[in-house]
Amino acid sequence: MSMQQYEFWFVVGSQFLYGPEVLDTVAQRAAQMTQELNASGHLPCKLVYKVTAKTNQEIADVVREANYDKRCAGIVTWCHTFSPSKMWINGFAALQKPYCHFATQYNREIPNEEIDMDFMNLNQAAHGDREHGFIASRLRMPRKVIAGYWQDEEVQERLGRWMRTAVGVAFSRELKVMRFGDNMREVAVTEGDKVEVQTKLGWQVNTWPVGKLVETMNAVTGEEIDALMETYRQEYDFATDDLETVRYQAREEIAMKKMMDTEGCKAFSNTFQDLYGMRQLPGLASQHLMAQGYGYGGEGDWKVSAMTSIMKAMSEGQTGGTAFMEDYTYHLEKGNEYSLGAHMLEVCPSVAADRPRIEVHPLGIGDREDPARLVFEGHEGDAIVVSLIDMGGRLRLICQDIHCVKPIMDMPNLPVARVMWQAMPNLTTGVECWITAGGAHHTVLSYDVTAEQMRDWARIMDIEFVHITKDTTVESLEHDLFLSDLAWKLK
Repeated sequence: MSMQQYEFWFVVGSQFLYGPEVLDTVAQRAAQMTQELNASGHLPCKLVYKVTAKTNQEIADVVREANYDKRCAGIVTWCHTFSPSKMWINGFAALQKPYCHFATQYNREIPNEEIDMDFMNLNQAAHGDREHGFIASRLRMPRKVIAGYWQDEEVQERLGRWMRTAVGVAFSRELKVMRFGDNMREVAVTEGDKVEVQTKLGWQVNTWPVGKLVETMNAVTGEEIDALMETYRQEYDFATDDLETVRYQAREEIAMKKMMDTEGCKAFSNTFQDLYGMRQLPGLASQHLMAQGYGYGGEGDWKVSAMTSIMKAMSEGQTGGTAFMEDYTYHLEKGNEYSLGAHMLEVCPSVAADRPRIEVHPLGIGDREDPARLVFEGHEGDAIVVSLIDMGGRLRLICQDIHCVKPIMDMPNLPVARVMWQAMPNLTTGVECWITAGGAHHTVLSYDVTAEQMRDWARIMDIEFVHITKDTTVESLEHDLFLSDLAWKLK
């Protein structure tokens, strides 16, 4: 499902104590707020007002309905008046969708002349939201609390970002990953417990033989390749006359897409150590598939492949870009330190500063023909890099804040896509923190998805979250990791 096909249900809390006139007013205001929030332009998905819930049964019924409606990606609750929270226990205990507590109120200001006991009885969000918040805390529920006035742009944008996170949860729980062959031999961090991952995150991770891919490639027609070559010409500049090499990449892309679409997969991985029967490592092919929303992981790294597709789903419609990435080398000039991110071939063109170029160059690894690839530089801007690792008994999601810059040198003899950035809090401390936390060499880089969204995603998925920021020190991180290790062992 695309972002716009999902919806979120607005459930308002009240009770019969206040009488029918108040309840009618609450329902009218909830409908008005829903309409205006949808019209704000800040919500990526439709908000649907469902009910002003007044009983245990009403709450349990709407939760049950939400759990089984694929369009519903989560519920947003608000207590206009006082809603006794014991009414919410059965519903919350059964809730399987992400949950946001919207702590707001209908009126912005206290009306000095109009405020009386009738006004106080009707406008009890400050009262009701605290009662409502207690029961979620008591039940240890993962939730997002957003407080502020519902007409403020910042509040609406925060709600919109949480919606994107919840869509990432829905996407994750139905994600299938296609592995072409196994992991690169002897690499540790790309390994992981696929049973644990499916239990926690919903991913179905399975392997298809490279021979099956080669069979599918051999069945691709010239007409199919011609059509994709025309797409390449529309989207990229050709900086090569070796069209046969580019056509071979098109053949690989078409075959991989056919296999993934047939199996319902939205992410894939491969490795240069298993290209049996193939003439080239997929470069341009993998890059163009990522530009269409598929996740990719090099060297058989299925975890980063899945995270790339999830974060692309979360950022649908945004223009900053999200890409498979790898820290390749450092610039350690004192006071002018940078990371250079790249990969052999496979960085998504969604992060490009300018129109990418198709080039053909030797690869120097994999013992195959020179492959075609997209060459470009990443654009400037704040971003994050994210790594999911298996700690044995639990999953850890590591997120680091970075600032991407225009590369400080041309690097004319490096024909790959690349992004240069300043790591937070600085390069050397950031590297020490990343290594201390166990972060992988493969990451997902995103200009669109925020650290707050990834924290929310990890909370919903019940996995550990580590955030390296401008204020992080090695000592504070070691302390946090020690406490986190103790806490997760007790879970």
